[in-house]
Amino acid sequence: MTTAPVNPAPERDAITTPYPTRYREAEDRSRRIGRALKHIARVDQVDEELMDRLGRAYFERDEPGAELARAMRLRSGEPGAVSRRQLDEALTSGSAGLPDDAPQVLRDYLARLEDTPDWVDWDQIARGQKVYLRLGQNAADILLQLSLIGGYRFGGPTDLLVSTGGLTGDTTLRRLAETSHWTMSLSIPDGLRPGGESWRLTAHVRAMHAVVNNAMEPRWDTERWGLPINQSDLAATLGLFDAVVLLGVRTLGVPVSKQDSADVMHVWRYVGWLLGVDDDFLVERERDRHRINYHVLLAQAGLSEAGPQLTQALVEAQRQRIRGGLFPGVRARVGHERLLSMLTVLLGRESMREFGLPVRPPWAHAYLVALNGLRYRTPWGRARLESWGEKVRARERKETFGDAEPDIGRPAAA
Repeated sequence: MTTAPVNPAPERDAITTPYPTRYREAEDRSRRIGRALKHIARVDQVDEELMDRLGRAYFERDEPGAELARAMRLRSGEPGAVSRRQLDEALTSGSAGLPDDAPQVLRDYLARLEDTPDWVDWDQIARGQKVYLRLGQNAADILLQLSLIGGYRFGGPTDLLVSTGGLTGDTTLRRLAETSHWTMSLSIPDGLRPGGESWRLTAHVRAMHAVVNNAMEPRWDTERWGLPINQSDLAATLGLFDAVVLLGVRTLGVPVSKQDSADVMHVWRYVGWLLGVDDDFLVERERDRHRINYHVLLAQAGLSEAGPQLTQALVEAQRQRIRGGLFPGVRARVGHERLLSMLTVLLGRESMREFGLPVRPPWAHAYLVALNGLRYRTPWGRARLESWGEKVRARERKETFGDAEPDIGRPAAA
């Protein structure tokens, strides 16, 4: 395994192939990883048109976000420059509160986000937010173990994270908690309406992606990986946050009805739209997402050195989450073993070996399935699900930011 060097990116016109070299590079391995997903998605044969779309999307960016990023990287005082403060104020005040001298690119970015698509059903959004809230710690566990760490099994985005220092060293725990806080914030009632807290956070995440892409692209090995942050990887990330979470919580004994699934998928379709994911990759049905996810798997490269680096950093960082209270050392040890037990079940022995992690018996799944049976299948448990979810959301916020205001998904000033 080797981490590809960050080389100057060739001009797009100089790239003679429609796909980066990572495309379908480890297809046999991906098929092994995706055996169960292929069955769940009912994929009889590979859709080569979809594979071609995913391959070409490695060279596609979020263009409205890119326009804002170019403005944010201009020096203060230059014509058209947008500062982080201006972005913050614009997302808080909305279009009606923009000053007369606001840069046009900022006006355009805000107007696009406020122009909610006709297909958005706010009643369904509200139902989906409640479903996600009721998933509580189960969603947090799956997001860490299957969505985040599971995604580290493939080169490209992992190498970008290592290059930017986003999830290594002292920033590991904070970046993890910031991601968790953002996803949990999506369950805040009315938070996704224009101007709401989770709407603003999502708009900041999109801007951050665009700024990182703009900064890294000149020195990134585009021929190898595609653009640093591209439409294919954005589609993959969206799939890890919607259908993969629904699939994962079911393995923990959480019942997810067809209506619950449809409502959660609708929430994430809108979130994906806010993030600038191409319409081709926005879906309403869970099975459609599983189908895309299986093809995304086939399009991936193999494991690079960045995967084990990030995974081991995250696993070790979990010990630092336990502070104060009774027997913090014991609780940290139990939490560490719980994580390894769950990862063994969710990722499998092959992936554990690749990451350099020890395999553990499935004791954590066993007790969680029993516990979730009480939570979700008894009147006593169901009556407390929303309050439990709110406590999990509040705890994530407190552990991450203390008494300070959240400051996530915000690009550094240009």
